Amino acid sequence: MKKKKSKSNFIVQGGILAMAGILSRIIGIARRFPMQHIFGDKGNGYYAAAYSVYSIMLIISCYSLPLAVSKVVSSKMSKRQYKSAQRVFQCAMIFALTMGGITFLVCEFLGDFLAVYVMEEPMGALALKVLGPALLTVSVMGVFRGYFQGLGTMMPTAISQILEQIFVLIGSIAGTYVLYNYGDKVGSLLHNEDYAPAYGAAGASIGPVLGSVIGLLFLIFVYMLYRKGTKKRSARDANGRVDGYPQIFKLIILTIVPVLMSTTVYNISDVIDTKIFGSIMIQKGLGDVKTDIWGVYTGKYKVLVNVPIALANAMCSSIVPVLTQLMVREEYGRAREKIGQAMRFTMIVAFPSAVGLAVLARPIISMLFKGEVDMAVDMLHIGSMSVVFFAVSTLTNGVLQGINRMKIPVRNAAISLVIHVVFLYVTLQFGMGINAVIYANILFAAVVCVLNAMAVRKYLRYNQELGRTFIIPAIASVVMGGVIGLLNMLLSKAAGNVVTVFAGIGVGVIVYFVVLILLKGVNERDLRSMPGGRTILTIARKVHLM
Repeated sequence: MKKKKSKSNFIVQGGILAMAGILSRIIGIARRFPMQHIFGDKGNGYYAAAYSVYSIMLIISCYSLPLAVSKVVSSKMSKRQYKSAQRVFQCAMIFALTMGGITFLVCEFLGDFLAVYVMEEPMGALALKVLGPALLTVSVMGVFRGYFQGLGTMMPTAISQILEQIFVLIGSIAGTYVLYNYGDKVGSLLHNEDYAPAYGAAGASIGPVLGSVIGLLFLIFVYMLYRKGTKKRSARDANGRVDGYPQIFKLIILTIVPVLMSTTVYNISDVIDTKIFGSIMIQKGLGDVKTDIWGVYTGKYKVLVNVPIALANAMCSSIVPVLTQLMVREEYGRAREKIGQAMRFTMIVAFPSAVGLAVLARPIISMLFKGEVDMAVDMLHIGSMSVVFFAVSTLTNGVLQGINRMKIPVRNAAISLVIHVVFLYVTLQFGMGINAVIYANILFAAVVCVLNAMAVRKYLRYNQELGRTFIIPAIASVVMGGVIGLLNMLLSKAAGNVVTVFAGIGVGVIVYFVVLILLKGVNERDLRSMPGGRTILTIARKVHLM
């Protein structure tokens, strides 16, 4: 009975991780607000350029580690090979220290080269070098998170994410303020006003370093608490034999490499976009404004659309170890059931998030950021639906990795990237500007969705239910959008942006779930499996909706 319960709670575990991820993204937005007020869109542009290279280094060193470690550990745990599971942790730690150390050194010693020839923002080198040490600490942190996820608990990862982001917030704001003022003095001496935002971006980079150190210390503390239970499990090992280090390393590498390639191709589009957009803007004589435009795109638009996508990332982390165990036990029917549950839960959140961002774009942007508003609002109007496509593509990537089809997401992402790059280059040449980047990213995610869906259907004979998963949440979201759009018109001038946003979110949630329940988009079983769903179920019964 207990085992059955642990297998069925992956939605709750994913929900916990999703709430932590969304809260972390909100904290991330909170730090962007004062940062952007201090160093402006140009500073945002420098920081974004440095962070895009840092993100690629992160992908190379450790981005795939939590998922890969959780997959291997969960496989060993399902076979009761507890000693081998512990050795997986040890080998993964060696891998993390090696790759994290290498990428850290690359950023420190080749930062100027990367800033000039990859970022095309020489002044962004300072920020990249400050970010370097975080590559090592985040790599080690990834192993701890993957280990705990493989054991079936998302709580250590969730709490460490929140702690990390709190200290990222503190470090970024303090660092931006101090170094921006220092850079302003340097710029005055050298008669170059770009030094102030460049040093400000370097100050903002202190936050991720500080946050990763605090998050890592917390995970080490939790791991020490888990050691007693680990020793007890090892005593109950199924066969007493421990896989050798070469065998474990081989297994980790064979798991990490496909995940690494998939995430690299999936995320490298940001760096490619930066390069293509910057080059063509310079070619068209718009080099003086490209940094500011890119700062609006990355510092405002992408920050907002990435918040709801955190749910898909969490579901991906939650479902991979579950599917791995089900595939080991050859329980294919239950695997299909879990995929359906994860997809439905993800879409119930993704559709209203996309519509809400589009309808409340102006008051949200005006409330959170200063500087250019109209451009960011237009971006959200165009690109908010990318939330749905990226949510589906992210989740299906995890599904394919969970059912041991590791190479398929790599192939599909590569095909989509080629289409993305061709489309982006052509549309930029036709003068579409930053909108070309937004459309290209939507196209990329949409192609991945289609290719992944075909692969899941082929290899698992999975037939995606459409009505309750996609159509009803879409209809409920459109109704919600109409209501909060009207509310926006009534409140925006009279009550201000803060009241408009929070009133819109509150009313929108109520309208959405009322329509969703009336259209039978969710039932009692669905609500019981969702975080906070029991509260919604109780309220729905009291008002006779269910």
